[in-house]
Amino acid sequence: MGMSDYYRNLREKVGSERLFVPSVAGIVRNESGDILLQNKGNGEKWSLPAGAIELGETPAEAIVREVREETGLYVFPSKLIGVFGGKEYHYQYPNGHKVEYTILMFDCALHSGTLNPLDSETAELRYFSPEQMPELALPYPKHLFSREETTEVYFQWKDDYLKNLM
Repeated sequence: MGMSDYYRNLREKVGSERLFVPSVAGIVRNESGDILLQNKGNGEKWSLPAGAIELGETPAEAIVREVREETGLYVFPSKLIGVFGGKEYHYQYPNGHKVEYTILMFDCALHSGTLNPLDSETAELRYFSPEQMPELALPYPKHLFSREETTEVYFQWKDDYLKNLM
């Protein structure tokens, strides 16, 4: 439901400077395997249902809450798909606020509900096939949206990570 008191208080102290924000994102599919995306209607690109993890909240609680607020759907996280962060996940909102996300992405199973956002952050919700998805606000690897089952959790890796420490 918009910015929490915790993040609002931080913003009062640091203004628009970059905040480190632990976050969640969810892949919610319909019966056809299409992926639910959110358009905020403010000029930002499409996104997965997503948001910040609040103080005292587990990532699983956060994804259930965020999907409910932004879509009206009740989901349960069935699998951790990936973990993302670093410079590629710097983001600047239209109001100038800067963030660096660390994101835990979940595959979510629909439990119940109807598409009807509870917050004012969502202007449009639409399902897209993985092949016809628009460009997203964050650079998630495209292969994560396929229906192929994998037991591995994706994370970013570059061999330079070791070289830089040696």
